[in-house]
Amino acid sequence: MKAPRLTATMLAVGLLFGLPAIATADPLAPVTEQARGPVGTIRGIDKIDDARWDVYVYSPSMDTEIKIQVIRPADTSTPRPTLYMLNGAGAGVDGANWLAKTDIVDFFADKNVNVAMPVGGYLSYYTDWERDDPKLGRNKWQTFLTHELPPVLDEALGANGISAIGGLSMSAGSVLDLAIHAPGLYRGVASYSGCAQTSDPVTRTFIRALVQLRGGGNTDNMWGPDGDPRWVEHDPLVNADKLRGLELFVSNASGLPGPYEMPGADRPAGSPPLADQIVLGGLIEAGSNTCAHNLVNRLGELGIPVTTDFRPNGTHSWQYWQDALRASWPTLERALS
Repeated sequence: MKAPRLTATMLAVGLLFGLPAIATADPLAPVTEQARGPVGTIRGIDKIDDARWDVYVYSPSMDTEIKIQVIRPADTSTPRPTLYMLNGAGAGVDGANWLAKTDIVDFFADKNVNVAMPVGGYLSYYTDWERDDPKLGRNKWQTFLTHELPPVLDEALGANGISAIGGLSMSAGSVLDLAIHAPGLYRGVASYSGCAQTSDPVTRTFIRALVQLRGGGNTDNMWGPDGDPRWVEHDPLVNADKLRGLELFVSNASGLPGPYEMPGADRPAGSPPLADQIVLGGLIEAGSNTCAHNLVNRLGELGIPVTTDFRPNGTHSWQYWQDALRASWPTLERALS
């Protein structure tokens, strides 16, 4: 239980006091198009009710079956777009996911969009790892999310092929990276309380510490050792120009206590102790706030429009991400129209 606290503190301290505004690695080298293998296979669909399905998709690249929690459109009489929503470091397998911790089903009840929430990818950064990891196994999440999953899920849901993607915490940077590496797949990206930097020394050290101390994994198996160009290739800040043309939303709070830390505030079941939410969640959110502003400033330098939601208070916790989802919906709705 102490390892997550240690890594979270490392993140906050590093981001608050030592994070460069622009990654210091060399400019991005051209990314070679990855070899395209077979797409996924629908193994089963559990139709829980009219609004909720669980779709089970086999991933050839990872040789495993992945559950996709789906919210169906209010009106299915015509093909609808799909919004992918990724979870944080726990990847939803620990019960901390959009479906369990927010009112996302109720929010989308009157909206004509499929919402797809993959369960899995613990500490994977939703990327393709170069090698299998002894602790974290085989991770080919970029291949799954951008190649194997969309065509078969679109067919199963009767979707129209238009999509956008959002993510929080760990996946808030991943969703930007996925959009960069799959141009044309998503029309919009929403990033909630995360860090879109991977290749500068501070954030690279944090990523290594998080994966090792919390999950026992080795990021040499992900993007290689320090100096490997893949750390730069997967840095959305360095590659921000490749986000041009997308509907973009970036959200973060300051880390100071907000309404959901006040006495008597309604907090989701399974929430951490209030003191941890205030201190630890505040430090993490303050750190990601620095990252979020760095990204927005870089987009401004490049002349790329972005909608922002920077709140004067709030911690790294689900109630604020629920609010951020609502704030991002006009941006995502434009992307999906």
